[in-house]
Amino acid sequence: MWDQPYLETCCRSALHRLSLSEQAGRPAGLPDTPCLERLAGMGLALQRDDGRFVISATGTKRHCSEIMKRP
Repeated sequence: MWDQPYLETCCRSALHRLSLSEQAGRPAGLPDTPCLERLAGMGLALQRDDGRFVISATGTKRHCSEIMKRP
């Protein structure tokens, strides 16, 4: 049974970009900021003190299973 909240296509893309940006993160103020904020609210991303978003451990796991299709 699927027990995780659904990710819209735009949020899936934002999660993938977070994964690609690694520890550099993504700055706030970009067009995908609403998705980054939504991901942070779901615990899939974190917003650092400098305002940049980075992927969380939970986000990395979700990215691997849902986007990269790896267990």
